[in-house]
Amino acid sequence: MKETIGFLRDLSCNNNREWFAANKERYREVQARWHEWCGQLIRAVGQYDPDIARLDVKDCTYRIYRDTRFSTDKSPYKTHFGVFLSKGGKKSMHAGYYFHVGTGLGKDYPHCHMMASGNYCYEPRVVRMLREDISFGWEAFKENVLEVADPSFRVDMDGALKRVPKGYPADAPYADFMRLKSYSLVACPDDDFILQPNLVERVAELFRTVKPFNDFINRAVDFEED
Repeated sequence: MKETIGFLRDLSCNNNREWFAANKERYREVQARWHEWCGQLIRAVGQYDPDIARLDVKDCTYRIYRDTRFSTDKSPYKTHFGVFLSKGGKKSMHAGYYFHVGTGLGKDYPHCHMMASGNYCYEPRVVRMLREDISFGWEAFKENVLEVADPSFRVDMDGALKRVPKGYPADAPYADFMRLKSYSLVACPDDDFILQPNLVERVAELFRTVKPFNDFINRAVDFEED
């Protein structure tokens, strides 16, 4: 990953079409190594999650070109490489396993390196179902889903409601989960983690600990789709 991070850092300092065109061959080499790594991760996660074993790299990876139509930031290129392993592929709306390598030059998205489970966008009916499932089965959710996740993961509260919705007690132990509009667990590993050997195996083992979280969410997604 050292070459990948180096390319992304150079790109972040030269985020323009002229520099990218002059470094297109370098980008293609880095992209090819990234896709090879993603294929290895699919196979590793697929050993314990059969929905992932069916995926191809193209089902899970993203273009480097940014959609700038509705953004004040007109930088043409992303400064991270991401992969999202989810049932049915990255566009399926299922919860899954997300990993990306950033520049490592900041603590916030997209500069940080990131691991996550879940998804950031659900149908309102799915959100309502998840709130009901968590509130009625809090102890089981806490014990069998949250407490088995590696402690490096935290609940992502970005975009959460400021108040607990009506119908749920504001002082309940699960109150924060009622405020969520998306359900994700997030971890931000540092350069030392990313650059150590056997990254695929280490990431796959961490993702194994959040499989119950994804399974919990996908029950609601599948029910809504049916």
